[in-house]
Amino acid sequence: MPSSRFSRRDFVKAGALAAAGFPLSGFSASMGSRAESPDASSMEPARGPVASDQARLRWLDGGIPEIRPGTTWGVPWPRGAHRPGTPFAVKGGNGEAVPSQTWPLGYWPDGSLKWTAHAVAAGDGGSEQLTVNAGEEPAAPDNPVRVTEAESFVEVDTGVVVARIPRNGRSIVESITRNGQVAARGGELVALRQGDPDQLEETRVERFAGEISSVTIEQDGPVRAVVKIAGSHRLAGGERSWLPFVLRLYFYAGGDSARIVHSFVFDGDENQDFIRGLGLRFKTPLRDEPHNRHVRLVGDGHGLFAEAVRGLTGLRRDPGREVRAAQVAGLPTGPAEEFAPTVSGRLDLIPAWGDFTLSQLSADGYQIRKRTRAGHGWIPAGAGRRAGGLACLGGVSGGLALGMRDFWQKHPTQIDIRHADTDTGEITLWLWSPDAPAMDIRFYHDGMGMETHQQELEGLQITYEDYEEGFGTPHGKARTTELMLWAYGATPPAEDIVGMADAVRNPPLIVAAPEHMLSAGVFGPWSLPDRSHPLKRDVELMHDRMLASWMEQVEQHRWYGFWDYGDFMHSYDPDRHCWRYDVGGFAWANSELSPDLWLWYAFLRSGRADVFRLAEAMTRHTGETDVYHLGRFKGLGTRHNVQHWGCSAKQVRISTAAYRRIYYFLTADERVGDLMRDLVDSDRAFTILDPIRKIRQGPPPSTDLEELSIGLGTDWGSLAAAWLTEWERTGDTEIRDKLVNSMRTLGVLQHGFFTSNATFNSLTGEFTPPERPGHGVSHLSAVFGLVEIAAELIDLVDEPGFERAWVQYCRMFNATGDEQEEELGFRLGNLNLGQAHSRLTAYAGVRRNEPELKRRAWREFLGGAAGLRLMHDREFLRITGPDSLNPIAETPWMSTNASSQWGLAAIQVLAMAGDYAPDSDPT
Repeated sequence: MPSSRFSRRDFVKAGALAAAGFPLSGFSASMGSRAESPDASSMEPARGPVASDQARLRWLDGGIPEIRPGTTWGVPWPRGAHRPGTPFAVKGGNGEAVPSQTWPLGYWPDGSLKWTAHAVAAGDGGSEQLTVNAGEEPAAPDNPVRVTEAESFVEVDTGVVVARIPRNGRSIVESITRNGQVAARGGELVALRQGDPDQLEETRVERFAGEISSVTIEQDGPVRAVVKIAGSHRLAGGERSWLPFVLRLYFYAGGDSARIVHSFVFDGDENQDFIRGLGLRFKTPLRDEPHNRHVRLVGDGHGLFAEAVRGLTGLRRDPGREVRAAQVAGLPTGPAEEFAPTVSGRLDLIPAWGDFTLSQLSADGYQIRKRTRAGHGWIPAGAGRRAGGLACLGGVSGGLALGMRDFWQKHPTQIDIRHADTDTGEITLWLWSPDAPAMDIRFYHDGMGMETHQQELEGLQITYEDYEEGFGTPHGKARTTELMLWAYGATPPAEDIVGMADAVRNPPLIVAAPEHMLSAGVFGPWSLPDRSHPLKRDVELMHDRMLASWMEQVEQHRWYGFWDYGDFMHSYDPDRHCWRYDVGGFAWANSELSPDLWLWYAFLRSGRADVFRLAEAMTRHTGETDVYHLGRFKGLGTRHNVQHWGCSAKQVRISTAAYRRIYYFLTADERVGDLMRDLVDSDRAFTILDPIRKIRQGPPPSTDLEELSIGLGTDWGSLAAAWLTEWERTGDTEIRDKLVNSMRTLGVLQHGFFTSNATFNSLTGEFTPPERPGHGVSHLSAVFGLVEIAAELIDLVDEPGFERAWVQYCRMFNATGDEQEEELGFRLGNLNLGQAHSRLTAYAGVRRNEPELKRRAWREFLGGAAGLRLMHDREFLRITGPDSLNPIAETPWMSTNASSQWGLAAIQVLAMAGDYAPDSDPT
């Protein structure tokens, strides 16, 4: 049985799980160390009986991936179904055992398993349909991955390759060997810095290399091993250290590859520190003659740039057809003395090309160039639109492949191959291309004279931008990139190389069937697509069209780039036929009104791969770039703006774990787990920054941890999401108690969720009722994940007062003024987002068992302006030049806010009030 490594929060605080009624030992041998739109009707999940002891699985993208480097995924289970220590076995379509590793990912309040994570080895899982079966012992891999620890290094052996990782120094990977032969060595992180690009004297480039501060083994087999490397980039020959990084290396039993997840945080001064290049570099020994060495660069689709270092084709003298064919195929050419004599004696007169570069400086073009060596000119060697981001350097006796996911989407990127004509070549994969201008992330305007809050509020009135001097800083923002490395024993066939590129573009992932996830009762109210009724069919059709339209917007308007990819724009400008990319608060959405949640619920119910990939890209972006990970705003996110850090509104409603947790539980992604854990104490941020400082009336709020001023909507909902997720993941009783205390004391406030002036004790989680209770409401309170989190909490925690307060809020928000005054003693006024809140009405109808509330929910859903337009205006406008830069499909009234909330309302009203859909549109 592999050794176990549990931290307090990754499994449990001492005694917490035992107190919940289940053991801390006795895990099965499978346990790991830590805890236009397609025809949607044809993609609907199959319906059938769902067993609580078996989960049906499939590959996300359908079929069977050709290249399977090993994969990890999560599976939910119904409450009370399985206790910790239950073994799980993965099986193929014919019932054959698939070697696997399992570990707990989340728990129900009764201590039973809510989520389990599973991993299968490289090359395994070769069935279109698989299952994971509870209560059955897993198969063990023939060659389990093994981790060896030494004082100065960690070594991981997959049975095919051995990787040695130093515990300190500037080499993140000392070596990777295959069959005793080194395929890669000297792996390092590189960063280039320059000063202000507008000042010529400041453009001198400084070189930094990643320096290790810690190495942690997070999993050690038998199927999956994970090594976490942390550090920062240090100036070569200097003292300065910046750009902290976390690098995770993933190894699977039987694999010849390593998955690499690279995360860094910008901690410089954006006015002085300009990143000129950021990359990952490996050296690879080259043992073969130059004509038996090969360079491969994957271009568009399965396009392949395939050349030898010393070419034997196209010469004036022919070495022989077999020789030429072998070189083109990447096979040994045979001894040089067996070439035609007119060639064999002149090999030294054929240029050897040592350096190659592929640069992708935009989403719409890449170029390849090569040269013999430094000091000599470059020649163009090829070009295309969107490169695959994979490079191979080696020869007939072996070599190295390195690839980056979202290569063209996260432009400017670059691949450099150097010294291919020497005994040691290099591959550098640049996450930020040094061929591109320096990364300029300075704030985009000078403040335009706004120096007081009153002036800033005036600016808000015209551009919707909430400006404040010094707040539009990227200091503390992060970005994560996924890469793959292969060590091969001989130059792979072309078909294998492009298959590797496919695995880099869309890493193979196993997912549970939607009906299984629904039956497990996770993530609150949602349902499978339902087209059994004309109105339901109409709503489903329009939901699919909405998803397709947003996918089109990403491509049509080129929402790509290093910091931008994964986000949506906020609002459209029909006059210019483009999104308002340059207008204050109307530009990047930064999770405003929950597009993240909409996409994830759309995936849960459909299982669609295209929706998953869109949601995944958004989760990677919004959790990293829209959130601060260090500095004075740590734990807070940034409201929508021209730049992802530009708005002065720094709030937990953007950083909320509600937007990350679905992805985490579906994939067991450690990086996203880290990001959510960082938010557990984000209530401390309220001691530093008052979210409503510009409009607050009266004295400033207390900074005492026991008397904080936080809102009961977007603020508390976001904090509760972090606490709930941490409790689920660990069973931590302190976190549980803080969460439950907040629910209990919120439930006894005189005005419940309409209370405007309660104080919060960050140490205990309790709210203190004000001496003079105030009341108020915002149309935004519930639309940043509170709806979904509150529903989950009510299902998990027996707090009648909290449920009563929440159901009252759900029922009263869209009620008539007279109804509000009769029950609350006051009217809420004219509130926005009535259609979005139709799902709250439906929820109240479920909890109170009142059919009339469910009917009212449909009237609210169908009566909204966006709903009417969506149901009846089904055509998109086609705009071409010279009216637009590129041909586009346009819906002038489209916005992220409306689409996200309409989508969530559609999903949840169908789930909770589907049986009460009217026969026809009542409006």
